[in-house]
Amino acid sequence: ICIMNMKNVKKQQSALLKKLKRKLDKERFMHTLGVAYTGASLAMNYRVDIQKAFLAGLLHDCAKCIPNKKKLSLCRECGLAVTASEDKNPFMLHAKLGAHFASHKYGIKDKEICSAILFHTTGRPRMSMLEKIIFVADYIEPGRDKAQNLEEIRTLSFWDIDAAVEKICYDTLVYLKKKKKEIDTMTRETYEYYHELNKNKNGGKP
Repeated sequence: ICIMNMKNVKKQQSALLKKLKRKLDKERFMHTLGVAYTGASLAMNYRVDIQKAFLAGLLHDCAKCIPNKKKLSLCRECGLAVTASEDKNPFMLHAKLGAHFASHKYGIKDKEICSAILFHTTGRPRMSMLEKIIFVADYIEPGRDKAQNLEEIRTLSFWDIDAAVEKICYDTLVYLKKKKKEIDTMTRETYEYYHELNKNKNGGKP
């Protein structure tokens, strides 16, 4: 039974890879592979279902290469709520649309996988371990080279993923503020939650 299940998993992954290669540009496809394998590595480290992490990594950016105006119209067609911030910045919709596509277009019925895709950009307070893994994997995968403190965060990710989430959110907020770009309120809420969580774990020390 286990052999049959693994055959089915590999068949599903192979089919997804073929579809994604047609839908994504070369750079995004390589990033997708990086997130899938980094997610699987983190899953092994934290004893989370490796196949779930790999699938979530494969599909996390499945809606990324859709033009922004089309993202907006597709969300409305699919009945997905669009915030005022997302309406002004439709590039922010790829995670929400991607989670919908994962479920309705790519046959992923596992709610945890879809949730990991939904929150992979902003994070959220009280994330599941799989959600944290995909959030972190998206930031640290080997193709990333522009973010500050990457080496530190890559090491931290395998030792204390909650501390890595906090650091990623903090660095993201600093970057967005410096560039005067839109800051999603969920990113701020995620940072505040994990900052407090880590402070409490450290006996009240930041």
